[in-house]
Amino acid sequence: MRVRFWGVRGSIPCPGEKTRHYGGNSACIELRVGDAERLIIIDAGSGIRELGNHLLRHDLPKGPIVTEIFLSHTHWDHIMGFPYFTPIYIPGSRLTVYGPVTFEDDPLEEVVGGQMRYRYFPVNMGELRSEIRYQRLRETPELDLGDGLTVTTKLLNHPVTTLGYRFHYGGKVFCACYDTEPFRNLFITDPNHPDYDEAMALEGEEVAAEQNAVLDDFFAGADLLVHDAQYTEAEYRLNRIGWGHSSIEYAVAAAKRAGVKRLALFHHDPDRSDEQLDQLTAHYGRQETEADPDIFFAKEGMIVEL
Repeated sequence: MRVRFWGVRGSIPCPGEKTRHYGGNSACIELRVGDAERLIIIDAGSGIRELGNHLLRHDLPKGPIVTEIFLSHTHWDHIMGFPYFTPIYIPGSRLTVYGPVTFEDDPLEEVVGGQMRYRYFPVNMGELRSEIRYQRLRETPELDLGDGLTVTTKLLNHPVTTLGYRFHYGGKVFCACYDTEPFRNLFITDPNHPDYDEAMALEGEEVAAEQNAVLDDFFAGADLLVHDAQYTEAEYRLNRIGWGHSSIEYAVAAAKRAGVKRLALFHHDPDRSDEQLDQLTAHYGRQETEADPDIFFAKEGMIVEL
């Protein structure tokens, strides 16, 4: 398996001089599998536009573009690049779009394609020349994608239904775990609060701990884990709890607990400059022991071979 990053930012694209080195596009990852280089795409943020242009230059001359797109969720920064993904306009292109949706009455096709209406965009979904199939996903132990490739999905902690993906092929594991933050107790824990219920508070603690442990198991032993790391722990604790994103410190600790081999810190805050990310790399990118994962901040264009 080979992983290439086309968009690494969170929340909104942020191109400019201060983000040139790490990149300013929102989430998009290319996964190539096997000798045939089967194409899997994780998320359709603004980075998918450049990926589409790359496919036209390097893949289209070999034949029609066939790909599967796995959406972590349908927040706009993760689907906004879809209308600019050139292969959807080319006859012969075949795409399968997988992903969760939050509301039962809204099919995935409507959520993703809804941004391609004349009031928002000059081309309607019905005018596309490619063949696009949509498949809604829920949390599932294993989905056989054929040719020896499987994927396991896990519900994450984010304000809308969000899935993490664990791809397994040829003895290698690639895991994408974003947008997410640690599960926490949602019940009142202050005994002095008038609405405090001891049983509910204890149950809330148990459920949160259980889900965090399940998530650790989900990416245990991964050859590469791409994990949400939008904030520092101080930033997270200050006023960002409940926003659906993790701290760098939490991602590093989780990767160490799970025995992950390489950790790509991902979904960088749009206000984080290249200089600041360099400083964070110097602080967090050190391996304290040989058993620790290789830790790095993802950059646009970076390629990781598994």
